[in-house]
Amino acid sequence: MAHEITDGNFEEILKSNKVVVVDFWAEWCGPCRMVAPIVEELAEQFKEQAFIGKLNVDDNPDSPEKFLIRNIPTILLFKDGELADKIVGALPKQALQAKIEALL
Repeated sequence: MAHEITDGNFEEILKSNKVVVVDFWAEWCGPCRMVAPIVEELAEQFKEQAFIGKLNVDDNPDSPEKFLIRNIPTILLFKDGELADKIVGALPKQALQAKIEALL
């Protein structure tokens, strides 16, 4: 299951020694609902190697502003606390899985 990420815990999560994947989403976003099951599946699949979570942009406006999130869904991938990749829009499971694997 994907972790809940908030403005309050975001910086602490980035200190993880794992690859960090953050799905920026909102309840009202249709494409976000399409991506949600993919994020959940990958969170389970990579639970030992990566920290995969979701950040609701309506409830947590600071982090999207900091990372210049203008469209959702946007998925940010971090390695060693640094932004390593950015995906804007919905994508197939295999594409996101490949991006995660490339950072492991």
